[in-house]
Amino acid sequence: MSKSLFKSTSTVVSMTMISRVFGFIRDMITAQLFGAGLLSDAFFVAFRIPNFMRRLFAEGSFSQAFVPVLSEYQKQKNPEEIKLFINSMAGTLGAVLLIVTFVGILFAPIIIRVFAPGFEVNGPRYDLAVMMLRITFPYLMLISLTAFSGAILNTYSRFWVAAFTPVFLNISMIACAILLAPHLHVPIVALAWGVFIAGVVQLLFQWPFLKRLGLLPKPKINFKDAGVMKVLRLMVPALFGVSVSQINLLLDTLFASFLMVGSVSWLYFSDRLMEFPLGVFGVAISTVILPHLSRHHATQSKEDFSLTLDWAMRCVLLIGLPAGMVFAIASGPLMSTLLQYRTFDAEAVLMAHKSLSAFAIGIMPFMMIKVLAAGFYAKQDTRTPVRIGIVAMVSNMVFNVILIWPLAHVGIALATSLAALLNMSLLFYCLRKKGIYQPRSGWKDFSFRLIFANILLSVWLWIGSGDIHVWLTEHALWRSTHLAVLLLAGVLIYFTGLWISGLRPRHLLIPQRQIA
Repeated sequence: MSKSLFKSTSTVVSMTMISRVFGFIRDMITAQLFGAGLLSDAFFVAFRIPNFMRRLFAEGSFSQAFVPVLSEYQKQKNPEEIKLFINSMAGTLGAVLLIVTFVGILFAPIIIRVFAPGFEVNGPRYDLAVMMLRITFPYLMLISLTAFSGAILNTYSRFWVAAFTPVFLNISMIACAILLAPHLHVPIVALAWGVFIAGVVQLLFQWPFLKRLGLLPKPKINFKDAGVMKVLRLMVPALFGVSVSQINLLLDTLFASFLMVGSVSWLYFSDRLMEFPLGVFGVAISTVILPHLSRHHATQSKEDFSLTLDWAMRCVLLIGLPAGMVFAIASGPLMSTLLQYRTFDAEAVLMAHKSLSAFAIGIMPFMMIKVLAAGFYAKQDTRTPVRIGIVAMVSNMVFNVILIWPLAHVGIALATSLAALLNMSLLFYCLRKKGIYQPRSGWKDFSFRLIFANILLSVWLWIGSGDIHVWLTEHALWRSTHLAVLLLAGVLIYFTGLWISGLRPRHLLIPQRQIA
């Protein structure tokens, strides 16, 4: 089972890595062409709202509710019953999304007031945000149906398709920024059209793969279908519980709208960089283990269930801790190298790097939340994550109020990270208390090896990063070369530290003698 998990995770990681590389290119082009100011603030608010919904569905509640139910159907139902369930789910979900999309477009001015109350009503930022939200909001329906298709493919172990799909969002936005923007009266509106076009392309891309499986949906609205009702029943609380981190990021946007112009953009770019390890590794691991956990639950394999969680947690720590170190200590070099071009000046780099350092504290917790929440959703327990999510969200708001005044936008980022730490701790505590997770042996040695390697890494990053002002004044080639050396040497030092301390690949395998 370990080799199967590694293989599936590697597939998702590699596909997601491609998407993230294009995402970096997209952000670099966006920063160069539009900078961090009034126009970009308006777009990022208009984009973050449907993009938030994307994460709710593509990486959140829908998959967490739908995959366990579909896994049960795989084990207990015949092919015709599975097709009927998928058709009913597609029609019912599509009808709901169509209504939500229509309402969202109609009430776009009110939505902007809710999520960006700091934007002056009828002011330039507000008017532009409303216009672009009406263009981007249909992306919610398109990407949610894409997430539905992807969840089916993931359940049938076609992980690479869903993982590769986000590449089209980045390609579409890059193309529109370069080709369409120069022809528009307000060039940044081209990015909004890029989002809409991407939604159509992403959905169409997955259809041929569903057809090969014989599972291309023929939508049928049926709220009375037992499977549909079960998914909806699980999905409503999961919609909140598994996506608390995204709700917190929306709250960040709300608070940032009251700060100086550029604050929304600084937080956006630092959040985008932070999401690289979260999207590549955190989401990949949780995506792969959810079907495995669901099948173990369906077959009452408690030991296998716990061992799978244990494996996932070790993988998260192995990647999440050094990622946090890199983004906390080397945030200045990263921001300067990737974004300091043309309209994104040194001042914007300084502001964004500060918030990235604060976000870095939450990288490992954000990744761990994905894994720990999957442990509950695989068992179709949606109440526990919801209760914990409410505590985390309220805590995030309290932290925001306390930290925003002395630290401005940096306080918002720090509040999000602290809330993620609390969320992770409570999820872990409840998994242990309910007896769902029992740590296997070797954690003491594993922890020592991690600490040793991360200390070596942090010392190197501190020395190698040097003075941020040097990075701000050097040319692009110097920055790129030095960042490459800094990161490549950091990877070598980290894994050498793990090897010296005694960690071997076999230590990450699930003991074969314990597998049923």
